[in-house]
Amino acid sequence: MSGDMFNDPTLLAPPRTVRVGFDDGSFVLRSPEPLKPYARCTGEWLEHWARETPDAPAFAERAPDGSWRRLSWGETRTLVGRVAQSLLGLKLAPQAPIVVLSDNSLDHLLLMLAGMHIGRAVCTVSSAYCRLTRDYTKIQGILNTLGPALVYASDVKVYGPAIASAGLHAVTVFSEGAAEFPGALSFDSLVKTAEGPAVREAFEAVGPDTHAKYLLTSGSTGHPKVVINTHRMLCANQQMIAQVWRFLDVEKPVLVDWLPWSHTFGGNHNLYMVMRNGGQMVIDEGRPAPGLVEKSVKNLCEVQPTIYFNVPRGLDMLLPFLEADDTLARQFFARLRVVFYAGAALPQATWERLQALARRVRGQEVWLTTSWGSTETSPAITSAHWKLDKAGVIGLPMPGLELKLLPNGEKMELRVRGVSIFPGYRDAPQLTAQAFDEEGYYRIGDAGYLADESHPEKGVVFNGRVAEDFKLTTGTWVSVGTLRVRVVSALAPLAQDVVITGHDRDEVGVLVFPTPAAAQLPPGELPGRVAAALKSLKAEGGGSSQVPVRALVLAEPPSTDAGEITDKGYINQGAVLRRRADAVQQLYAGGPGVIRA
Repeated sequence: MSGDMFNDPTLLAPPRTVRVGFDDGSFVLRSPEPLKPYARCTGEWLEHWARETPDAPAFAERAPDGSWRRLSWGETRTLVGRVAQSLLGLKLAPQAPIVVLSDNSLDHLLLMLAGMHIGRAVCTVSSAYCRLTRDYTKIQGILNTLGPALVYASDVKVYGPAIASAGLHAVTVFSEGAAEFPGALSFDSLVKTAEGPAVREAFEAVGPDTHAKYLLTSGSTGHPKVVINTHRMLCANQQMIAQVWRFLDVEKPVLVDWLPWSHTFGGNHNLYMVMRNGGQMVIDEGRPAPGLVEKSVKNLCEVQPTIYFNVPRGLDMLLPFLEADDTLARQFFARLRVVFYAGAALPQATWERLQALARRVRGQEVWLTTSWGSTETSPAITSAHWKLDKAGVIGLPMPGLELKLLPNGEKMELRVRGVSIFPGYRDAPQLTAQAFDEEGYYRIGDAGYLADESHPEKGVVFNGRVAEDFKLTTGTWVSVGTLRVRVVSALAPLAQDVVITGHDRDEVGVLVFPTPAAAQLPPGELPGRVAAALKSLKAEGGGSSQVPVRALVLAEPPSTDAGEITDKGYINQGAVLRRRADAVQQLYAGGPGVIRA
């Protein structure tokens, strides 16, 4: 693809939408293009590519010695068949899922694909519940809620104690150290069973409404909910994406991806894009964290992906390495068609840094784009399948979906309806009923507005979470999502993220999580830089709801264990405010450390 891709309808669908308005001020957006037929189940993709391109590269991971372990499409199908046969032979309890507790890996992948191939739902749980804590209360609750037939984890030393603490009556499988856990099976034993006709029989019985996966919500408002993902949802959503990203039919995607399969971004959007289109996924053992992002840099420059998916924090951590080494940057951009961000809003400062780097090392900007959705929507609802000039626009609804915008307080609430929307939460009929309105639209809880009221085809702008916003004592609403992005951009490159404060107070404030770059400043310089950034925001204009007048730099980084930061690297505003109520009190009481604009 070239720079002309934006004008080539065989590569990208033109931005089009139909708007239908209603008397109450609400309106619906939908694509004028109908959704085309899609696969019966995810296993049909594996069957297809194993038959059509059996020797083509499919999946890879780096071994501990630095070499690569690689699987072709044919090899993947063979191993999935063997594992599926082993699962059938175990006579697992009906309707009970397979639960995976560890990070992305080829063994994890094969087990997940095998379960789904024979109609057994799989649930990957964030490894943080076991790996980053010795308090197993949360994982015990999750496992007891899921009631698994089989639990898998990579290493008994890391995950064995948590599994043992839950007191499950389930088959347990480990890739490493199974002999050290009473009654456990080794993963290797699952791949030694020859596939029999029972696998084909079970595969043919899988239907569009068969439960494919269970995914857990982040649990930011309490105990995680178990979201049902059906084969219909996953297959329809990939067909929607393929109809707007038409280049997927002419260039198989190559991904280097760290995003955890416990979340819908990595586990559904990215993984199944590779599956549907017969591409290649290289599992990146790195992630956006000190000491690990270096591994991502190495993998990205060695493999050279065609599409790069990440969250804004991941891009922020990657950029300094590429900005400091043009050779690395050229390797990164060598085959890159698109950089795609999601999971959180992208600060404009990050957008501009990435494009400046692209211009410097390859002479033109990269296509930088996004989508919007959730765990309950499998996940993509909208796609910005055209050239964007800046961050903020989340695109238009894809074929097969209806996006409704309706007045809610100071904002326009977003709701969605269509074939890729979940049927409900597992074993939670009341929560399911509350999730949908009387017309069957899913209440996603986000807000948005048209970038141009006269031209709806220019897309929808994300406007934060409806419930995150709050009022000052003056009665003025504060749009947390919008303001957060402005503040992070103004503080770049000193703020990893910020949390907006001011609920039931007179003024807006911010708690600042500093970056490593901020820590390198001479003593006393950081407060001055923060104050200057706040003053620059004030100079841009806007009322009290748009201008923070006080800030506090936090010494302790956000805690994953406490739910302040998710696996995908974005900040949970509510969790930070609850856990750091003392810091909020200090921010408004004044005194040492408080920075005023």
